[in-house]
Amino acid sequence: MIDRSGSRIDHLNIAVPDLAAAVAFYDPVLASIGITKMLVIPADPDGTRPAMTGYGWPDRKPYFWLVDEGTVGTNMHLAFTVDTREEVRVFHEAALAAGAREREAPAVRPEYHDDYYGGFVDDPHGINLEAVCHLPA
Repeated sequence: MIDRSGSRIDHLNIAVPDLAAAVAFYDPVLASIGITKMLVIPADPDGTRPAMTGYGWPDRKPYFWLVDEGTVGTNMHLAFTVDTREEVRVFHEAALAAGAREREAPAVRPEYHDDYYGGFVDDPHGINLEAVCHLPA
């Protein structure tokens, strides 16, 4: 079986127009798959750096950052890898409960590969989020 779990991306910053609203959404959604808020960095008083909130695995480092005062890009998509199909469903349900808009319910997506199981939502800022499991049921 091909290992589809790895990435060479160290971290990713996502610009959002309202950091407080984004944090209120992402805190419970990411917690549903074991990702926690690790760092809160206030804006520099001189305005050279906006406020940022970093999420990750507590025993490692933050790798997903929300950055205030930004503009969400078009066709922004972010997928979080999880270990089970149940975690895909839990993530999807948590996102909907936190205010996401349904995009595609969790299901097998054979157009990607036979074991690709993903669920999609749009976050309150319009970012297309997905939880995906690459393992067989």
